[in-house]
Amino acid sequence: MPPPRLGDHGERIAAAFLTDAGLRVLDRNWRCREGELDIVARDAGALVFCEVKTRRGTGYGHPAEAVTPAKQRRIRTLAQRWLAAHDEHAPEIRFDVVGVLVRRDEPALVTHLRAAFS
Repeated sequence: MPPPRLGDHGERIAAAFLTDAGLRVLDRNWRCREGELDIVARDAGALVFCEVKTRRGTGYGHPAEAVTPAKQRRIRTLAQRWLAAHDEHAPEIRFDVVGVLVRRDEPALVTHLRAAFS
């Protein structure tokens, strides 16, 4: 599976995982000039901006480790843009990371890091 398709596959798995966990997905793959948000969801009173990282193995570390400080800054900026473009309000804003490890002939391993950064 080529990397773009792997990423899409991981985002579908992550969205299903989050939905099963009780979050309501509001937006997927939202784009603006500065980049893309993978998933925006509501978790009770919180708006959750979720970055999804998908890998086939851990040779380069766990998928969630790929969310560097620079990526975190970009996600915060994108969250501000999303909030400005949508009529959604919440008392809490949260930044989560979902790591998806796709394995051959086995279900994917999903790690959900709630409030992974602020």
